[in-house]
Amino acid sequence: MKPAAYFGGAVVIVLLTGLTACGVPGIPKPPSLELPQPVNDLRALRKGDKVYLAWSVPTKTTDLLTIRRPGITQVCRSTNPAMSGCGTPVGQVAAIQPAGATARKPAASKPPPKPQGTYEDGLPASLLSADPSAQVSYAVSALNHNGRSAGLSNIVTLPALAAPVPPSDFQAQLTADGVTLSWTGNAHTGTPQLRHTYRVYRRDAAAGTDAVVADMPFGSLRTYLVLDHTFQWEKTYLYRATVVTTIHLEGKPDKQFEGADTSPIRVFANDVFPPAVPSGLQAVFSGVGQQPFIDLIWAPDTDADLAGYNIYRREEGGESRRLNGDPVKASAFRDQNVASGHTYLYSVSAVDARGNESARSDEQSEKVP
Repeated sequence: MKPAAYFGGAVVIVLLTGLTACGVPGIPKPPSLELPQPVNDLRALRKGDKVYLAWSVPTKTTDLLTIRRPGITQVCRSTNPAMSGCGTPVGQVAAIQPAGATARKPAASKPPPKPQGTYEDGLPASLLSADPSAQVSYAVSALNHNGRSAGLSNIVTLPALAAPVPPSDFQAQLTADGVTLSWTGNAHTGTPQLRHTYRVYRRDAAAGTDAVVADMPFGSLRTYLVLDHTFQWEKTYLYRATVVTTIHLEGKPDKQFEGADTSPIRVFANDVFPPAVPSGLQAVFSGVGQQPFIDLIWAPDTDADLAGYNIYRREEGGESRRLNGDPVKASAFRDQNVASGHTYLYSVSAVDARGNESARSDEQSEKVP
């Protein structure tokens, strides 16, 4: 009997050992649908009758897995701000493979930035309205490789008000005082809900950066003038103008959008303009009990790029010659090379940092006894 019992125990041990070695299977997981996470940072900008969209392309699925085979992105547009589905897309963006999606990265490295999707949509005339409260809404829907989506992105809403035409006769002319900008005004009567402003931009042609030169509200003026003196000489700029529309609806934050631009005007700010002619020149002789000299003094020039002054002297019937080497910084000069019995006639010119020289001032004479 003992051998039989022992054999039975051995069988039990073997069975238990077999179960332990094989392991107990876990709960099976359903296969991933590989649906991209919905976009949550859709941005929109309206310029004239065009809308520019931008968003971060999803890199993860709704299962928090890395997207291996991205699909297209549908662009959705509606006059209903509470849009729940895409309906018929107005456009689509081809699949964008995330940067570094297939490369193996060290554990400590930062994740690569999300790629950006963009789309430009032209608003059809049928959607444009004279009603300040009219709106158009956009969303995008990221699809997987099988054309399925986890839903729409955040919804952005823009005014559907027709944009005013840009100013006519826009001109830019370089002068000694700066760039003079002018244009013909549009007929306009203000309303409590609408406000229009002319905006002038200056673009640095080399850097590609824009600066706002002026914002001028619509008024009764027929011709508008703006002087830009904030540029830098010897650089090339592109000037353009547009109309900014501000919509004010009771109980809602103001909305603003720009109309189309005028054609840009290229201006090379070549400084060929001399400073102002010095004025108020006076000449005074001194020499009693000391070496004789003639002091000159004049009103200082206020040009921002002034480098200094040149001093000229001549005698009656003679030619003028310059007395200084480098430009004189102060608005005063002492001429110590004078002789008794001579009459001297003086004039002064101003010189800027680029060597442009003004005309000479009126002459002032002084006699050395």
